[in-house]
Amino acid sequence: MQMKGLETTILTGLHGEKMTMALNATLPGHTVPMHSHKHEQIGMVYSGEAKLRIGDEERIMKKGDFYCIPSGTHHGDTCIGNEPFIMLDIFFPTRKDFIRKLTNK
Repeated sequence: MQMKGLETTILTGLHGEKMTMALNATLPGHTVPMHSHKHEQIGMVYSGEAKLRIGDEERIMKKGDFYCIPSGTHHGDTCIGNEPFIMLDIFFPTRKDFIRKLTNK
């Protein structure tokens, strides 16, 4: 997903046959709008703070917190504070769109 205020770092070599790992950073003052995808997404907040919405639930997330976003569930976040909100994400199945960016295919 490409949008203003969101930076995705695909962790080279950290995708297998069934999973992909990436760092997603929402920059201060930005929001990732509600969206969904076929991938289950689990992970941990690496740094920063945000309001994270998963379905009808919204909560404040900070470094060390964990989350699980079921496949097809709408979700989004708003960075709060002065540092980027960085999530270490694991997706199942693989994010072929991310892998294409790595291989430029």
